Parts: sequence; structure tokens; C-alpha cells
Amino acid sequence: MQRHRVVVNVEVAVVRDGQYLATVRGSGEGYGAGWLGFPGGKVNPDPAVPNVLEETARREVLEEVGLTPDDPIVYVESHTFAIGDDVVLDVVMLARSISGDAYAASPGEVACVEWLPYDAFRDDVRTQPWTRDSLLIVERKRREFGW
Repeated sequence: MQRHRVVVNVEVAVVRDGQYLATVRGSGEGYGAGWLGFPGGKVNPDPAVPNVLEETARREVLEEVGLTPDDPIVYVESHTFAIGDDVVLDVVMLARSISGDAYAASPGEVACVEWLPYDAFRDDVRTQPWTRDSLLIVERKRREFGW
């Protein structure tokens, strides 16, 4: 029986003034350099951290783009995919950021950042199909909240 390692990843769709913060994956990334996506990263296993998904979302947005998302940070959807022998549980969250300037705070991971309206993000050739799928669900949730 083959054993898989499960990695939990949190992505954060950050919205401001009807636009999404898109990150361009940096050349230091072994997978997907040049692709558009949301800031995010792996959950650090620490039993002392409550609300681990929300805290991971805050940490990753700050580390990658220099912003602190506003509360609330809300769950949108989750899905799985495989990278080698690892199974990745990818959790997509939604947050607002109404102040601060986003920048590539971690240049190896993030080449640059762009604020894009939904249609432009969805239709950009650098946006992968699974990101488009998540973006559609995120947009519905954003509209529900009136953000």
C-alpha cells in the first residue's frame, strides 16, 4: 500500500475596490513560475495556533505581498491535487484589504503583483484552469458579501 503525505495549502483571494490581488509566481518556484494566482502557502503544524486556516492566510499574505488582510477572512472552497507522491489539500479563502500597498515581498516566490478585475484575471493566459474554477466561486462569494 502506497502512503501519501498530505500537505494543507491556503490560498487567499484578496479583494479591494472590486479587483483581485493577483500574484505572478516567481522564477524561484519549482512549479508554475510565471502563472497568475492568489497569495498563499502551506499550513505550519502547530497545535498552539488557533484558527489555523485564517492565521495561515494572514501570514502568507503578509509574507508574499506585504499586506495584512482585514477581518473577516472567510472560507470559500477546497479541492485536492497531487504533486508527485504528495496529496495537496488546497483551501481557498476570501479577504479584503482596504489599505496598504501590495508588493512582491518575497521575490523568489512572487515576481510581481497586479490588481485585476474579475474578467481580466479569469481571461489572462497566465491563469490556470483550476485557478479560474476557484476564481468563479470566489467571485460569487464576494458578491454575496457585497465586497
